[in-house]
Amino acid sequence: MSKKVVVIGAGFAGLAAAANLAADGFEVTVLEKNDVPGGRARQFSAQGFVFDMGPSWYWMPDVFEQFFARFGKKVSDYYDLVRLDPSYTIHFGPGDRMDLPAGQEALEQMFEHYEPGSAPRLRKFLAEAEYKYRVGMTEFVHKPSHSIREFADWRIVSSLFRLQMFTSLSSHVRGLFKHEQLIKLLEFPVLFLGATPEKTPALYSLMNYADMALGTWYPMGGMYKIVEAMVSVAKEMGAKIELGQEVEHIQVSGGKARLVRTKSGAEYPADVVVGAADYHHIDAHLLDADGRNYSGNYWDKRTMAPSSLIYYLGINKRLKGLLHHNLFFDEDFSLHTREIYETPKWPEKPLFYVSAPSVTDPSVAPEGCENLFILIPVAPGLDDTPPIREHYYNLVMQRLSRLTGQRIGESVVYRRTYAHTDFVNDYHAFKGNAYGLANTLRQTAFLKPKMKNRHISNLFYTGQLTVPGPGVPPSLISGQVVAREVLKWVEGLKV
Repeated sequence: MSKKVVVIGAGFAGLAAAANLAADGFEVTVLEKNDVPGGRARQFSAQGFVFDMGPSWYWMPDVFEQFFARFGKKVSDYYDLVRLDPSYTIHFGPGDRMDLPAGQEALEQMFEHYEPGSAPRLRKFLAEAEYKYRVGMTEFVHKPSHSIREFADWRIVSSLFRLQMFTSLSSHVRGLFKHEQLIKLLEFPVLFLGATPEKTPALYSLMNYADMALGTWYPMGGMYKIVEAMVSVAKEMGAKIELGQEVEHIQVSGGKARLVRTKSGAEYPADVVVGAADYHHIDAHLLDADGRNYSGNYWDKRTMAPSSLIYYLGINKRLKGLLHHNLFFDEDFSLHTREIYETPKWPEKPLFYVSAPSVTDPSVAPEGCENLFILIPVAPGLDDTPPIREHYYNLVMQRLSRLTGQRIGESVVYRRTYAHTDFVNDYHAFKGNAYGLANTLRQTAFLKPKMKNRHISNLFYTGQLTVPGPGVPPSLISGQVVAREVLKWVEGLKV
């Protein structure tokens, strides 16, 4: 008889774990709190507009290709992927914008325009970033990180300095480039990792390689197409996905999880439980005290990646001056990052991001209209009130109109906001975080919350609060890693 696995949560990590475990012959049931799968990558429609609720950047296409290849599939079997060119634009002020081209030659020409003589330094920077990406993706991210012994390999130890684990990204970038706008371009990808560029290891220049070399892509129809594809694969492998089933308790006896009970009163016997929902919520609220991996004090001391204040807007006209991805860095970059990470508070003059997928994909908005997703990264754990949301809406809309040279506010025909309280209500997100645990040096690899419960032998965790970390590709990888760990544990029982 195949063993029963209950996966809690149908986000990227949960779906990846479910598909892999089902393919390995387990009887898999996924329990999802919400009425649609996808977790933070859910999608909703209103007045003819189709909004991706969370992730909007498609980076590291190789991770998705490798996932589907595991099941004899290709990305193209499920959605049409297009590379964006320019990848995105950065607005530094009225009439002052930087469009990032997709090709290496054009990219070097752009760097030369801003800083003559910088093209060779860019090639050096990206070559080092490629090395970090290749080593990171082969040596680090697929490890379960149960202990430091997994990294006691001379190839890994000897590469630590070349990986620049002990050099800050800021000093690395500023050692090569002097133009402030180029520096902002190279520092921005780590904005959501959980620390300022001054405190983020230069290892994470690998994000620049993912950005500039591997490219920025978009699945036509929206990021939810990835969720639909993963659901299709999981079901084809034999997994069952039950929606609207919020887990209330994990029943444990004899050091093993035996039963998962939902708020509806449904009960699911389990030989293995995989927690793919918020790790803190599972640990602190679904388990009795003697089964928890970590104390409340431990969680309070964790450094979290940012939360987000999001506006989903439907505009009744087409807008000028916007690409698919738009970064607005017309205010002090360093001040905003400090207000997220060092002195957490609502930002005085925030940077913000605008996604306009209707520029690429006409299916996400009515004809002649624009679909906007506006995001302000903010510190987790802040008080979130309607007046605060309204204040930042007015602030952002005024700046957006000024920087693009057009009146926008009067053309808004649909508006929805989303912030800390919504992340808590919808996902039980710890401190209302949007991106998970920060990728600081003290929270890397084996220093992250463990993938396996120390007290309950058949309870595992996956997702953005454990290894390898926050983001869509890491969450997808996390689900694959935990599936391998479950398989090894079960096979170990047979020895």
